[in-house]
Amino acid sequence: MNIAIASGKGGTGKTTVATNLVLSIDHAQYIDCDVEAPNGNLFLHADISARDTVGIPLPVIDRERCTCCGACAEACEFNALAVLKTKVMVFPELCHGCGVCLYVCPEDAVSETLKEVGVVEQGFLTRADGQVVRMVQGELKIGEPLSPPIIKQAKRLADPDRAVILDAPPGTSCPVITTIKDADYCLLVTEPTPFGLHDLRLAVGVVRVLGLSFGVVINRADSGDCEVLDYCAAEGIPVLLELPFSDELAAAYSRGVPLVVDQPAYREVFQRLYERIVAEVLS
Repeated sequence: MNIAIASGKGGTGKTTVATNLVLSIDHAQYIDCDVEAPNGNLFLHADISARDTVGIPLPVIDRERCTCCGACAEACEFNALAVLKTKVMVFPELCHGCGVCLYVCPEDAVSETLKEVGVVEQGFLTRADGQVVRMVQGELKIGEPLSPPIIKQAKRLADPDRAVILDAPPGTSCPVITTIKDADYCLLVTEPTPFGLHDLRLAVGVVRVLGLSFGVVINRADSGDCEVLDYCAAEGIPVLLELPFSDELAAAYSRGVPLVVDQPAYREVFQRLYERIVAEVLS
């Protein structure tokens, strides 16, 4: 089972749901795809055992071979190449590492070097019940604009023999699509506020275009209005869980203590959530 936890906006409790879910089900692994701000391990406290760099291929122009014909710049969809009178300029910040310039160059004047854009780390933690949880997290290098290569590498490291919990970035842009596009199920976390409803609508539009099965978790469900519930009912979207607001849980969160650790009774709540997701997928 490959479950993506996503949200139309930040701060809804996406990482809270993802980390508590992975701490509640058996044979699970957590993959933090929010590579611009990975924070799941602040709650999981996994021991990092491996760390690998992630890079994208960057074109290098051989000025001895290059005739400045312009084929590379014309083929580049991202405007990462500019042909001047006597040379071709490369703009690394715009390059997506697709390799089309290498393919189209008639003079074989383009080679590639690897540009580091971030890292992927792996680790393990042992739960109180003895279950070993695997953790993978990506981290984008400061100043780099492209996070999908790191997300893809983090997902490649998923263990096929474990349930996969993907903690997606907030929003509906490319990093989110990269995270959720091949999930078995997408769980959208929202809050009962006008902003929460607005961004939930955007997220629902995305998962429907991708053809994903999905449901909703409403966090701080007793602290807002009923418009999210009304919207889900009108759209036929299953609400799989409503989490209440709690000062005690908020205090535990601020200390980096997961909900199911601070209040073990919630472990059964998240186990039932997983069972409902499995039932939705199999229905």
